[in-house]
Amino acid sequence: MTDAAYLLVHEDREYLLEPGEEFGTDLGVLEVPEDVAAGDTVESHLGTPFEVRELRGPDLFDHLERTGAPMMPRDVGLVLGLTGVSAGDRVLDAGTGTGILAAHLGRIGADVTTYEIDPEFAEVARENMRVAGVEDRVEVRTGDLAEAVDALVVGSDGDDGSDEDDGSDGGNENDVTVLEPPFDVLTLDTGDAPAVVAHAPDLLVSGGFVAVYSPFVEGTREAVTVAREAGLAEIETLETIQREMDFSDRGSRPSTRGVGHTGYLVIARAP
Repeated sequence: MTDAAYLLVHEDREYLLEPGEEFGTDLGVLEVPEDVAAGDTVESHLGTPFEVRELRGPDLFDHLERTGAPMMPRDVGLVLGLTGVSAGDRVLDAGTGTGILAAHLGRIGADVTTYEIDPEFAEVARENMRVAGVEDRVEVRTGDLAEAVDALVVGSDGDDGSDEDDGSDGGNENDVTVLEPPFDVLTLDTGDAPAVVAHAPDLLVSGGFVAVYSPFVEGTREAVTVAREAGLAEIETLETIQREMDFSDRGSRPSTRGVGHTGYLVIARAP
């Protein structure tokens, strides 16, 4: 994996830039050398030094271009930790959005096929995968996995549900490959996730995991119901809540700023 971009950092300033790029700031113009590497120092034309850093997981959330509300790091961490996804695993994902989860999966070495129904969102996600250095591991398809799932399970006509007519589908080189189950992990962040969960036993290896993220209880409850009907095992539902701590002379307590809740996560396992 090779990052296509680096973080240039000076105190609390961070800029995501590519080798050869020129970028103007109030601290001067930055000209990034073509042979820049992590650990280098690049000075602006005003002499302000910027440290060059490699991208890390938290940087993806902070700096990749957004097309909506991305999955929060706390939720990504739960998905990775509770499914045990690892290098070499095959992951089928739906609801790409910005691509934060897909990028994390790719950076730990998983081979990911992710579906995004909105063509503009899918195009942004492809660029984000390139910037994150995982375009060789993450294939972003324009399409609806819920509509494609029957063909994936049956394998009758090779229709993978991606739109092959917009010139941007099929991943990185416009050559759609037919997907063949089984997958090791199934990750879903869509309103119609239960329609895919119903097919999870046919999509996953024995012992494989499905993770369903939803911002609403109703969608979570439906996913649990379908998971039970499908015969999935070890079904677990979690609400993700995170609170920062405040420390002052008066004492220590959880912060009252912000909203700690982000969403609900259903984890289940194929028999």
